[in-house]
Amino acid sequence: MVAGKAPSTLEDHAGYWLRYVSNHVTHAFARKVEARGVTVAEWVLLRAMLEAGAANPSVIADTVGMTRGTVSKLVERLSRKKLAVRSSSEGDRRYQTVELTAAGRRLVPVLARLADENDREFFGHLKPDDRSRLVTLLQDIVRRHGWKDLPVD
Repeated sequence: MVAGKAPSTLEDHAGYWLRYVSNHVTHAFARKVEARGVTVAEWVLLRAMLEAGAANPSVIADTVGMTRGTVSKLVERLSRKKLAVRSSSEGDRRYQTVELTAAGRRLVPVLARLADENDREFFGHLKPDDRSRLVTLLQDIVRRHGWKDLPVD
């Protein structure tokens, strides 16, 4: 310790407050989606698959910033839940596409409403300009560091 200067406290750091808020926001959302039978990681993949339509798992992995192995495991879990289906190419059995089932396509808007509700619960008290500024600042941090992986845990 430098003579006369106390070390910074946890509360002095923006990262501390980001983690504090993030933990509460993400745990609340996790409970909401788990009540619908999926994990947050599965929700992220479901949402990406809705946008992608029938697509190669590697394309989806690149889109969401997950490894191909993680996407494969999540697709398998979603398949067991009858929310996704995997198809092989007739000409090349190694080439596969994955897509949502009708049940998966119906579930995504339900989960999106839960995400919207979670946002309102935690950020609804902010003035629209303040909320927009917060999102812009966080997006700037993400861009500055070149982060691509989506936060799913």
